[in-house]
Amino acid sequence: MFAKTYGATTFGVDGRIIDVEVDSAGGLPAFDIVGLPDTAVREAKERVRTALKNSGMKLRAEKVTVNLAPADLRKDSPGLDLPIAIGLLLAYGLLPEGAAEDSMFAAELSLEGELRPVQGILSMAIQARQGGFKKFFVAKENANEALLVDGLTVYAAANLTELIPFLSGVADLSPAKKQPATENSPGMADDFSDVQGQFFAKRALEIAAAGGHNILMVGAPGSGKTMLARRLSSILPALTQEEALEVTKIYSIAGLLPRNGGLMTKRPFRSPHHTVSTTALIGGGSVPRPGEVTLAHHGVLFLDELPEFSKTALEALRQPLEDRQTTISRIHSTITYPSSILLVVSLNPCPCGYYGVEDGSHKCECTPNEIKRYMRKISGPLLDRIDIHIRVPRVEYKDLSSVKRGESSASVRARVEAAREKQLTRLHACGIYCNAQMNHAMLREFAPLEPAAQSLLEQAFNKLNLSARSYDRIIKVARTVADLAGADTIGAKHIGEAIKLRSDVGINIE
Repeated sequence: MFAKTYGATTFGVDGRIIDVEVDSAGGLPAFDIVGLPDTAVREAKERVRTALKNSGMKLRAEKVTVNLAPADLRKDSPGLDLPIAIGLLLAYGLLPEGAAEDSMFAAELSLEGELRPVQGILSMAIQARQGGFKKFFVAKENANEALLVDGLTVYAAANLTELIPFLSGVADLSPAKKQPATENSPGMADDFSDVQGQFFAKRALEIAAAGGHNILMVGAPGSGKTMLARRLSSILPALTQEEALEVTKIYSIAGLLPRNGGLMTKRPFRSPHHTVSTTALIGGGSVPRPGEVTLAHHGVLFLDELPEFSKTALEALRQPLEDRQTTISRIHSTITYPSSILLVVSLNPCPCGYYGVEDGSHKCECTPNEIKRYMRKISGPLLDRIDIHIRVPRVEYKDLSSVKRGESSASVRARVEAAREKQLTRLHACGIYCNAQMNHAMLREFAPLEPAAQSLLEQAFNKLNLSARSYDRIIKVARTVADLAGADTIGAKHIGEAIKLRSDVGINIE
């Protein structure tokens, strides 16, 4: 007898509906799964058969064939256990015809028949709604995540002995209700008021947050670069509903949502160690998975001690920074992950960290060749994609010992959100949300320069030998400075601050 049910798997950050076709017929007993299953899906036949037996279902010894369509898509989700089990019961006549109508199933099965959670439920639920399904059956730990999607009736069963009587029509199973979610967002950064002194650096971070600009900080050890970077998340605008769903999908697929977790509410902050591989940073693998640039989507990616990272890994960042997405190509498929990030990088001016420090307490002992080799890992094209370059000086004792606290994150964030609102209003029709995402044509329309500003930029362009990309990025930063000041056009003071933020480190590092 033939039966058909529906499951799902993930492809990139999206869900894919899988048709699960089950045929049971006479012949030598066998259980075959076809349709490009990976090892976890091929092993489903042992889990499903044992789970059904331990749930009190007696199956005849027949030849069973399970086809997972479309056949050209690799299936790598153990969540196909449940639709295979339900399809098998329908094929054997142990469930009434139509029991799985308008339903999608996604759960792994234990040998005792318990429903276990799987990754990527949010993406599957969105695809189920788009596919016209009315009911979605998941494990209890996945219920909160599935309930984020409107228009679906979610059922969360503990095991097959609960689910089978409900599908047979002899018992009730109430639809799942949202439960208090486990905290599932990256920890909120400490408050900006914790940072003593460093007024120029804090101003630069405010501008970076307001316009979505990448930022590089250079300074001696202990100057506060890491402390500043970790507080950037606290002044970024709150995630919109659409952004929160995108981030939650990514973390669900990566398996980083806690059980019973709900919607991500805070912007991600990722800070990988400098030994991170190119694959871990960008994404990939034999079965492609999202990397750190995707896990930081709509948030902050912080690379501390930039020259210590692999040069190959750093150069691989160039495409995600430019295109705001990462494309991973394999023989069987090409996957695109979103990677709209605010990149923050920090580095010492030399291997010992004290080159150019003029405080008398430390002396750089590095040779010119050592400094050159240290900086050579950072290519010009990568630096060109970072809008703001600043030097973070040593903190003075009077600032450290001051009892007066600095400005709080809440007050800085209010200014950042006001500036972002201006950008959203201005750029909404273009499908972007911040100044850093503007292209050259948009700059001509949305970033008009006053004559004095144009003259000052021309002088800086010629004196500093800036590239065309640097020219655009200075104007983008100036547009953000003007937004923070409430100005409609870019004046000389706005362009002057943007040039300072681009050239503060010095051309010897570029």
